[in-house]
Amino acid sequence: MSINADTPFWKLVLKQFDDLLVKILIAAAIVSFLLAMINGETGLTAFLEPSVILMILAANAAVGVITETNAEKALEELRAYQADVATVLRNGCFSILPAADLVPGDIVEVSVGCKIPADMRMIEMLSDQLRVDQAILTGRARAAVIGVGSKTAIGRIRDSMLKTEDETTPLKRKLDEFGTLLAKVIAGICILVWFVNIGHFGDPAHGGFLQGAIHYFKIAVALAVAAIPEGLPAVVTTCLALGTKRMARLNAIVRSLPSVETLGCTTVICSDKTGTLTTNMMSVSKICVLHSANHGPSAAEYSVSGTTYAPEGSIHDGTGTPHGGWRGGHVAPLLFETWAVGDGSLFGFGISSSGLDPSSSGRSLGFFSLVGQARLLEFPAQFPCLLHIAMCSALCNESIVQYNPDKRNYEKIGESTEVALRVLAEKVGLPGFDSMPSALNMLSKHERASYCNHYWENQFKKVSLLEFSRDRKMMSVLCSRKQMEIMFSKGAPESIMSRCTNILCNDDGSTVPLTASIRAELESRFLSFAGKETLSCLALALKRMPMGHQALSLDDEKDLTFIGLVGMLDPPREEVRNAILSCMTAGIRVIVVTGDNKSTAESLCRKIGAFDHSDDFIGRSFTASEFEELPGLQKSVAVQRMTLFTRVEPSHKRMLVESLQHQNEVFILEIFPQKVAMTGDGVNDAPALKKADIGIAMGSGTAVAKSASDMVLADDNFATIVAAVAEGRAIYNNTKQFIRYMISSNIGEVVCIFVGAVLGMPDTLIPVQLLWVNLVTDGLPATAIGFNKQDTDVMKAKPRKVNEAVVTGWLFFRYLVVGAYVGLATIAGFIWWFVYADSGPKLSYHELVNFDTCSTRETTYPCSIFSDRHPTTVSMTVLIVVEMFNALNNLSENQSLLVIPPWSNIWLVGSIIVTMLLHILILYVQPLSVLFSVTPLSWAEWTVVLNLSFPVIIIDEVLKFFSRDRHGNTHAKVSYKLIY
Repeated sequence: MSINADTPFWKLVLKQFDDLLVKILIAAAIVSFLLAMINGETGLTAFLEPSVILMILAANAAVGVITETNAEKALEELRAYQADVATVLRNGCFSILPAADLVPGDIVEVSVGCKIPADMRMIEMLSDQLRVDQAILTGRARAAVIGVGSKTAIGRIRDSMLKTEDETTPLKRKLDEFGTLLAKVIAGICILVWFVNIGHFGDPAHGGFLQGAIHYFKIAVALAVAAIPEGLPAVVTTCLALGTKRMARLNAIVRSLPSVETLGCTTVICSDKTGTLTTNMMSVSKICVLHSANHGPSAAEYSVSGTTYAPEGSIHDGTGTPHGGWRGGHVAPLLFETWAVGDGSLFGFGISSSGLDPSSSGRSLGFFSLVGQARLLEFPAQFPCLLHIAMCSALCNESIVQYNPDKRNYEKIGESTEVALRVLAEKVGLPGFDSMPSALNMLSKHERASYCNHYWENQFKKVSLLEFSRDRKMMSVLCSRKQMEIMFSKGAPESIMSRCTNILCNDDGSTVPLTASIRAELESRFLSFAGKETLSCLALALKRMPMGHQALSLDDEKDLTFIGLVGMLDPPREEVRNAILSCMTAGIRVIVVTGDNKSTAESLCRKIGAFDHSDDFIGRSFTASEFEELPGLQKSVAVQRMTLFTRVEPSHKRMLVESLQHQNEVFILEIFPQKVAMTGDGVNDAPALKKADIGIAMGSGTAVAKSASDMVLADDNFATIVAAVAEGRAIYNNTKQFIRYMISSNIGEVVCIFVGAVLGMPDTLIPVQLLWVNLVTDGLPATAIGFNKQDTDVMKAKPRKVNEAVVTGWLFFRYLVVGAYVGLATIAGFIWWFVYADSGPKLSYHELVNFDTCSTRETTYPCSIFSDRHPTTVSMTVLIVVEMFNALNNLSENQSLLVIPPWSNIWLVGSIIVTMLLHILILYVQPLSVLFSVTPLSWAEWTVVLNLSFPVIIIDEVLKFFSRDRHGNTHAKVSYKLIY
């Protein structure tokens, strides 16, 4: 039965009793109860044992309900991190809000790849096409909300649908298989325990053969209930859910629990560059235009200050290019811009101090002031190329920049490259009058955010849009003004330049043919921007369209006029370099996958250490076209060595994933299958994300990409992926530690009962005591192990193999050693009281193991001594205390307690304290001590309990030492492979 928030409480309770062993124990308690009535027994003692058994089973059920409820709550909280978002217009500004916060009347804007967040009615089209495929919306539009949540059409259907059961994780399947095997082994041992004690069925203490048989049957069944970890799946789910909540706080939102396990197996991370390895705080820092074509091509290069989304910064001429022109009157006259078109005609318009003035005419010059070695442009918009770059940046753009008064900063909605162009348009300003810079600074921050952009958008009407596509690597917009149609385009430099036949000159606004020498000059500047300066580059162009042209087609994107080249700075994140080094140490390859230029990406990879400090990129850096041209065998070699994959389209991402998944890595002469993590954010990235072993979507990405992914990065940060891998490994380790604690402790209980029965001693523990131990040791301490901190060497081990057993041979040996000690220490406490304790009878060992013949021979002690509650109390206390020390052993699989001290997991320390207080309660409070057949212990007895329990720490420290030695050799071999 699957558990969810709607499951009734009574069903949760009944589920805890839906276990064969529990049912058998209940039946045994009822039979014992009936026999007592048939025999005429009266008083509390006659019905004490069956009553206490039923009470403890009820308490166990309560613990089970709480555990499963907490696991489901943790999963529900995890799902809350995955809430959809929407771009909403409120108070005159667009902002990104959770979809659950929408109300009827909100205006929502959706774009390519967005999920429709509510029932909405269309009010405006912002693109030529709008295609809707269920939850996928292609195009751009605005709509008014008319229904939200359960009041939507889909919401009403959802209420009538059955909830699908959660997917069982591979780890849980492995644990179920291991648990089934363990249950069979323990059940066999329990049956053997019952048969071994057949000779004691007739002991007078039991009141008859049948009563003796039932007594030992209850011991066998209680032992099975205590030893078999029936609560394992629920606690594992809790452990995984708690871990994923920690990951969510690290900004890694896991969408499915199986991916937590796969994270620990990741061998290759294919990471996007922009926004993941870099800050994605794009800002235009360089501009290159053609100054003049006279006497050979002369390029002008400008630097732009300011690295945020604030419209604050200036433009400097760093080349020392001379400029000339007129400047007349108190107010600068209009700028007259000209374009050469096919028939040689010119067109233009002017701007006066009061705004657009089509009747104005004249010409002006932008003057300089010196700032250091660079010359400040006081009026950048007076230069033809800079002016048209500003126009194109404002009009060929789908982003929004606005001021957030609550956060007191400027925010973006849309692509960072487009936002950078919007900010550039603000820095260029508007042409035509002297007071422009100071006038703009007098505006409020809200108005200033997009004042110049809005100006151009008001002057030109957008008629048609060709959206960006990865095959064209460009976008275009058709704008109309005063019976003049112009197409503005922007895109990858090679895509734009290949479509250009003319170029705009910055000195006089003339248009000249784009000759081979000019192309060479521009390409040289482009390579300098992309390579040495690590700038992402875009080229801008325009084209005069025939009058009355109303729609764009792909054929229109030719014979363009080149305006200029902009280089955008996107600095690497500070934490990325250490994250990549951590991956290398952990045996994880990092492949940078980007649609950017090869030179730019190589320069970035050198900065972040992705090339492992090597300057030889041959065989490690490929463009998509270079990779596709390789023969089959060379492709396999390239995939094994690849570090950088550039000019990539979404289809190439899927191809890369498939190629990597078919590769096998050799670690220490073992075949090691690749497990690939791939990042993505666009609609077209969805197939690659789905195909990857771990699909990682960006928090700023499309809803389609998120729905296809296994994990979402809320902060788009590569370092978060590495932190998530480390957390995934830690979660798996904690799960193993929990299993190790339960199994080793349960093995100890089996050893205790079985060895005691084989040796012929009295009952070391009675059924109610076994069940009490199970209740207090398998509850709080086991769950608290899930809060263990990461091992210090969690990212120094090679990735775990997916098919690796949860319990390996060496681990199981450790379970047996620790479990054997737990059981023998419990028996030792029992023997100590009878043979050595000052308060005990000081029997010989021979007399102890022949207790059943006491009544048939002469002894110096009364036979009632074997019914004393002290020895079983000592055994029970030793078992609980040794298991508490064993819980401390499980703070780490291999790290010493000297390295990871007990207080590193305060929850575990607290659970141990609570467990011991509960045990002391039943020892020293009279009604409870009678119920559990225990008695208060003296300080001497407590000293023996501690002396017998503590060595389990020393034993496990020795086993950990040998484990570290084994893993140390593995680390050395992995490091050797990574270096050579």
